[in-house]
Amino acid sequence: MATKELPSAPAKPVDQQTKPLGQRLLEAGLISEDQLNLALREIKRLGIYLGEALVNLGFVTQEILTVYLAQTTKSEVVDLSTYFIKPEVLELVPYAVARRFPVLPLKLEGSLLTVALANTMDVVAVDTLERLTGHTLDVVSASSQNILDALDQHYARSGSIDDTIDQLLKQGLDNLGEEARAEAPMVRLCNQVITLAIKNRATDIHVEPDEKVLRIRMRIDGMLRQEVFMPKQLQLPVIARLKLMANLNVTEKRLPQDGHITFTVGHRTVDLRISTLPTSFGESVVMRILDKTSVKLELTELGFPDRDRATFESAIAKTHGILLVTGPTGSGKNTTLYTGLMLVNALERSIFTLEDPIEYEFPLVRQTQINPDVGMTFPVGLRALLRQDPDVIMVGEIRDQETAQLAVRAAFTGHLVLSTLHTNDAVGAIPRLLEMGIEPYILPSVMIGVIGQRLIRAICPECKEEREDAETILKGLKIPVPEGMVPRLWRGVGCGACGGTGYRGRLGIFEMFMMDERFHDPIARNLDVPKIHQLAKESGMQSMLEDGIHKALTGVTTVEEIIRVVHG
Repeated sequence: MATKELPSAPAKPVDQQTKPLGQRLLEAGLISEDQLNLALREIKRLGIYLGEALVNLGFVTQEILTVYLAQTTKSEVVDLSTYFIKPEVLELVPYAVARRFPVLPLKLEGSLLTVALANTMDVVAVDTLERLTGHTLDVVSASSQNILDALDQHYARSGSIDDTIDQLLKQGLDNLGEEARAEAPMVRLCNQVITLAIKNRATDIHVEPDEKVLRIRMRIDGMLRQEVFMPKQLQLPVIARLKLMANLNVTEKRLPQDGHITFTVGHRTVDLRISTLPTSFGESVVMRILDKTSVKLELTELGFPDRDRATFESAIAKTHGILLVTGPTGSGKNTTLYTGLMLVNALERSIFTLEDPIEYEFPLVRQTQINPDVGMTFPVGLRALLRQDPDVIMVGEIRDQETAQLAVRAAFTGHLVLSTLHTNDAVGAIPRLLEMGIEPYILPSVMIGVIGQRLIRAICPECKEEREDAETILKGLKIPVPEGMVPRLWRGVGCGACGGTGYRGRLGIFEMFMMDERFHDPIARNLDVPKIHQLAKESGMQSMLEDGIHKALTGVTTVEEIIRVVHG
């Protein structure tokens, strides 16, 4: 939904700092007087700070508040998820002290210690930390919640996983099934595994029974990575504990089960969808991590090129029609739709979503969870939703003919419909919808456009280096250098921050197929996909491969990653 623009830094930051925070935010236009008064009443009622009250009420975001406070003190705002913090740096600030302020030590260069503070104007915190560490501080800014979350991830929680495994083995393998003796270390072990996954930005945890060991792998940046080996003797109690956390039947080992775990890390809550499956060596457990706070709903963060960003914003501004995002499972389609919803003015327009599951929660948006077990399917929900006077509808996925026809009908009757579809590219959405029974003469009149996307791994910034053989590599792969670009390539050599992979984090590569009158006759005449694709290229569509090559030549990713994702 539409958000307020952050104003530039005040001309006289010293004068500004003497005013109460509420008055400064009011003068900056970030909140209204009514919002400030309501927040002040919440402070008296709940005994909380003003910033917390404003965020809880949805008047400002943590990010806007942090950036504004940083501007008044000329501090840099940092993204803590990009930092790999060395253990010796963490040891400089005890955990209790770090939580008290809160503060996170980031790096030590000579005698200069860089720390992230929630309140960069906290003179007591700076003085205490300089005396405690013996170093001069370079203070950068991050939100209080981000710092507390990072503290829980970076500081050891009751020792390492190996220490906990050793403790479990020492207490006697024959007694692991006795809850009274095994409960505390087993609870800690499972919590440590989940915390490690969240710290590593994993999207999935695979608990895999093998013949002689229990193996735990994590999907990080789209690739499975081996993280933990456990003795076979711990298999039954570990899986039993995970099933207990998800309220599953611990004694049922012959049938698959699905459940849900709510896990708290610092001040944030992470949801895990858990699935069990009987295998020849025991039950396999896979947990999908849904970390709502890690989603960055900004087009620049997603990797949208400037031209496509402007096109996307224009498409979202329309009052009716259907806009689709296509790609395989795990390609970030929902995140793109969520980002689109952020651009809609929710105060002036009625927004509804149908999702499976709800991955991110919005203020002022009515979100509905699909639940086929009770008959709440996408078609049932969409029919009911159309009676709720919606302006904008987000349908998590068009899976069948009935949902497709209802979505097109909603778009045809004056609603903006956002949804996803499983196709290999943007143009492939046209034949897919026609297969679902959408009439060729209707589709061009309701379709706004289709976004095709994939996720690629970004080069780790900590170990990034330029390659000397760029021209040779590009010629060998038969990749043409776009006009006006220099043939330069980079790679990550591997370090502790990226687990030796050379990559850290992901972003999208995109292609945008926007519908206009040129496509009406070809689609109505049912022309084949290659001809429509050729027409789209002539209309200016940049392919995912071309977007990826541009990102490789500007040092965002590698050409090998682009080839793997696009042609793999």
